[in-house]
Amino acid sequence: MKILGNIIWLLLGGIVIALIYYIVGLVMCVTISGIPFGVQLFKLGTYALWPFGHELVFRPTEPGCLSTVMNLIWILLGWWEIAILHLVFGLLFCITIIGIPWGVQHIKMAFNSLFPFGKEIR
Repeated sequence: MKILGNIIWLLLGGIVIALIYYIVGLVMCVTISGIPFGVQLFKLGTYALWPFGHELVFRPTEPGCLSTVMNLIWILLGWWEIAILHLVFGLLFCITIIGIPWGVQHIKMAFNSLFPFGKEIR
């Protein structure tokens, strides 16, 4: 069931979301100060490819001071817009009964894209 959900996710725009994350991540990695943000975008892009059966969770030693500060900088730089976009798509998918699983994935991605530092994909 997870494989079918992921395939439908890719067909409904998951691959576009992942490509956008990867492209913006590459652009962010052009500067030294942008590398940590680019790495987080690569992580979100990988999660956007196969969200069913995976989750972003805090590492055993997190959240620490550095990840908390980086999450605050992430929000202050305007990356909260990604979370709002995922939340809107999640609510749109949840309007129909059939779209609820994909809406739930978007809502999970909204929270994870708001605080990506200190997390890993499991």
